[in-house]
Amino acid sequence: MSVLAATVMGAGAAHGTSPPVPPKAALPPAFDKLDDVPLPDPDLWYRIRMGFTLEPMDSPLVLEHEAWYASRPEYIRRFVDRGSLYLHHIVERVESRGMPMEIALLPVIESAFTPRAQSRAKASGLWQFIPSTGKNFGLTQDWWRDNRNDVVAATDAALTYLQHLHDMFGSWELALAAYNCGEGCVSRAIAYNQKRGLPVDYLSLKLPNETRSYVPKLMAVKNIVLSPATYGIELESVPNEPYFTAVPAPSKIDVRLAARLADMSVEEFKALNPAHNKPVAVAATGTLIVPREKADTFRSNLENYDQPLVTWTTYAAKKGESVDAIAKRHGVAPAQLKASNEGLKIDKKGRLKAAQQVMVPVASPKAAHEAAPTYTVRSGDTLFSIARRSNLDVERLLALNGLSSASVLKPGATLRLQ
Repeated sequence: MSVLAATVMGAGAAHGTSPPVPPKAALPPAFDKLDDVPLPDPDLWYRIRMGFTLEPMDSPLVLEHEAWYASRPEYIRRFVDRGSLYLHHIVERVESRGMPMEIALLPVIESAFTPRAQSRAKASGLWQFIPSTGKNFGLTQDWWRDNRNDVVAATDAALTYLQHLHDMFGSWELALAAYNCGEGCVSRAIAYNQKRGLPVDYLSLKLPNETRSYVPKLMAVKNIVLSPATYGIELESVPNEPYFTAVPAPSKIDVRLAARLADMSVEEFKALNPAHNKPVAVAATGTLIVPREKADTFRSNLENYDQPLVTWTTYAAKKGESVDAIAKRHGVAPAQLKASNEGLKIDKKGRLKAAQQVMVPVASPKAAHEAAPTYTVRSGDTLFSIARRSNLDVERLLALNGLSSASVLKPGATLRLQ
């Protein structure tokens, strides 16, 4: 589940080199009780610190991981920036279950708070569920959605799984180890020690190297959160209030349209609704997620919107069909069609390896009889000037033509405008 360890530990760890251990004088003091820890003005970090309950871990691996994180303040800044969207919700759910607050930091280890992170073992999401475990805990994975990436659903599933593991092993450290390497892995390690009359606590078990580092890594992050200044880290404050909320939504709506109705960028919308695999958001629970401050805007704009909510449909493509031919038939650039259909199985000639569903744009009645409007590039044109002249945003112009912001426009080239 946590094959991301090599990624999280950086290139050095991935190639087998150990992170540098700081000199003894630079190591943090032992925190025997929370009263010893200087706390800033109350924010979400304060609330998190007050919920820590796990005992300090005496292991050189903790020191190694502290050193690794402390030497990468920019990495910490990035995961705090991403995590600020989700952390309050996770803290609320951990608190409501009476679980140690250290668990709220687990997505740092699993995904660095990247909502669609994927590992080589096909684990996905903030909590890095592999497909089978995700299904066991109710996380639907189909053509439209992968609920392992749904922040709300996956958080509840992860906490339910961790509680199950704690009930099984009677220790949060062992529960975390099992979350990483599996129930059977920890059970076998316990049985091995029991047979030889050895202790069966986490540090005494013979576990895979990744799992041996898993809890020390979490404890290292905890120690940095407890006293960031000790490590030379400036931890950006996170407000102790919800960032997002659920809003009623139609069963299907274009992702771009949903973002526009909420006055958000597409990237912002996807960060809060990362479970959707296609350009159409399928609100399986009848809701979508938006920032709290955008909720009323979305409701009002949706109520007053009188155009089609979905401009894409599915096309049952046959084995051997050319992606370029499908794109031409439906009046869309091949690059846009591919971008809207992640996971298409295509051979080297651009033909489908098997019959499969393909998302294609819905042609308007007018477009069915008329050629889509185009623009011929002239000397001195820029993407911005063409988009403004055509009453489009640059992002839409790029998508229509399968271009990127780095694309070079050549005079005489034809661009689609619809």
